[in-house]
Amino acid sequence: MPSTDEPRRVEPGRSERLQKVLAAAGVGSRRVCEDLIAAGRVTVDGRVATLGDKVDPAEAVIHVDGERVVTDPRLVYLAMNKPRGVVSTMADERGRAALADFVGGIEQRVFHVGRLDADSEGLLLLTNDGTLAHRLMHPSYGVAKTYLAEVPGPVPAAVRRRLLAGVDLEDGPARADAVKIVDSVGGRALVEIVLHEGRKHIVRRLLAAVGHPVHRLVRTAIGPVTLGNLKPGRIRRLHRTEVAALYAAVNEPDRPRPGGRRPTVRRR
Repeated sequence: MPSTDEPRRVEPGRSERLQKVLAAAGVGSRRVCEDLIAAGRVTVDGRVATLGDKVDPAEAVIHVDGERVVTDPRLVYLAMNKPRGVVSTMADERGRAALADFVGGIEQRVFHVGRLDADSEGLLLLTNDGTLAHRLMHPSYGVAKTYLAEVPGPVPAAVRRRLLAGVDLEDGPARADAVKIVDSVGGRALVEIVLHEGRKHIVRRLLAAVGHPVHRLVRTAIGPVTLGNLKPGRIRRLHRTEVAALYAAVNEPDRPRPGGRRPTVRRR
């Protein structure tokens, strides 16, 4: 389970030295962070930072070597291996197992990014970062999801070509970005399928349409974040580099957040 350590308290609107903020975010020691700033490798709100800058860690948009560094300690990013039979809601009015049953040790209120149906398993992201969550779910950003499906085998090469070319479904055409036959033994096959669509049951419907209904479905990756060896029902905190990679996957611009208050940068 993720650490339940209480996050560092930061009062919004209060500025701190940039190197202190970076160190608290796990970039390195204060000395290392000072060297990064002096080398021009840190930007704040789209401009190159200098030693002596002060920032509001709850508001500033900071990059190191072009990678986003989230410095607001109130933000939480989690990866969960959702077991089969668990519904993708925080609570279920019918009393079924839900996500809230697995995040009891997290102080902050989080919500799930997208869904997996109850019969599907695998990677689910949870966060309280609304900006990132919106971009990850919005189809215009095209964040790929990778699934491993167990289907009746063998799977002919023509099926792979059909999935890549596109299949007409009842709500419009759909196609896979990539398809790989991972294994095929007897009457069983494992198919890895990558797509960026988020329509309901899209993987199951695609494979059923080409004559290979899914027996078991596991999501193994969302963009750059992978399930790895995380056990079913377990949760882990994302590393800061994974969060940076998620922001990169949604093409985050190196500028203040649209519609938001411009973060304050003060000189010493």
